[in-house]
This record gives sequence, C-alpha cells and structure tokens, in this order.
Amino acid sequence: MSDYTGNILLVDDEPGLREAVQAYLEDSGFAVRTASNAQEGWARLQEETPDVLISDIMMPQVDGHAFLAQVREDIRFKGLPVVFLTARGMTKDRIQGYNSGCDAYLSKPFDPEELVAVVGNLIERRAAQSPDTGDLPDIAVMARQIEEIKAMLTQKGGVVKMTSDVNIDLTPREQSVLDLVAEGLMNKEIASRLDTSVRNVEKYVSRLFSKTGTNSRTELVRFALEHGLVS
Repeated sequence: MSDYTGNILLVDDEPGLREAVQAYLEDSGFAVRTASNAQEGWARLQEETPDVLISDIMMPQVDGHAFLAQVREDIRFKGLPVVFLTARGMTKDRIQGYNSGCDAYLSKPFDPEELVAVVGNLIERRAAQSPDTGDLPDIAVMARQIEEIKAMLTQKGGVVKMTSDVNIDLTPREQSVLDLVAEGLMNKEIASRLDTSVRNVEKYVSRLFSKTGTNSRTELVRFALEHGLVS
C-alpha cells in the first residue's frame, strides 16, 4: 500500500463505516479526524482546515448537500476538496452532488483503495495548483486570519487593554494601514482605500509586524487592541 500524507476530515453518521474508513486512510499515511454529523463536522472545520473533506450525503438533520452548501459559503473553504460518499449512485444523484460543489463522488459499497487514490490525487492536484509564492501569504491562511480578526472585533469589549510602558511610534501611513488591517481588509483592499500599491501595503504591514513584535495579522490586531493602538 502506498504511503500518503495529508489531513482528512471524515463526516459520517455510521460508526462502523466511519471507523473502517478512518483505519484504512490512517494505514495509508493520512491523519484523520472524524465527525458523526454535519454540525460536528462544521465544528471540526473551525478547529483546523483539512486538506480534504470526506462526507456522507444521507445524514440526519443536515444532509451532505446542505453541509457542503454551508462549507462553500465560507471564503476559507471555497477551494477545499470534497468527496461525497453515498448509498445512492444514480446518475441524477451524482449530478446533484457535482452541482453542489463536490470534487469526487463514491457510491457505497466502494473500494477503499479507490478512495485512497481519489484523496491522494485531490491533495496532489491542489498542491500543483498552488505554486511557491515566496513571501506572499497563502490566501486560505489569510482568509482564516481575517475571519479571526472579525470575530475578535465583534468581541472587542472582552479584550482587556493592558497598562504598560510600551510606546509604539507609528507614522501616519502606518497608522492608517493598521486601522484598515483591524477592519479585516486584505492588502489589495487597503491599497485601493489608500490609493497606493499592494507592494507598499505589504511593506507597511511588515514594518508593523517588526514594530509590534508580531508575526501575523491576527497577532497584530490583538496587540493593537490590547495596547490601544486602534479604536
């Protein structure tokens, strides 16, 4: 059996099948987290974004199609590869699955080796479509950070402002960039708002990281909120 790497989220309400598929995928080298329904699967997605989502269609309360619609509505998961598992293998059912946004569709009972091959191919294809961009941030990571920032801002009343001797000397332009980062804007949006280039915005954000000792937009906004650098 070939060894693969990648993180998988498996959502299926049948304990026996879920455990069997998890064991086979893990034997093939994948790291697998599981969920017994769509609600639990959504909670798992908030904890960590997998390389591939495998979901049953016929589940109680929220079925696979509704679950996938929820996933695709979130900017963080628009490009997440999704494999549907189902006992219904009619052509119209497959068409509905593809129209819902799934990348592959396996009818039960399926060959576990086929599932491993499908998952491995999806991971390799996604990696091939994401060339090395050097210092440019990964869009999925950036989108996730933006969502974390927005969540942080909605709970801003719970951020405790620290009383310290920290003194961050920001230029007017750095302050403007920081304010817009705190609003959850991407570099392209900030550049448009400030009538400058994306490259200049990247330089300002880099300077903000350096001056505040932070390494991500989420850390930067939290630092700014805690030390009163943004309102």
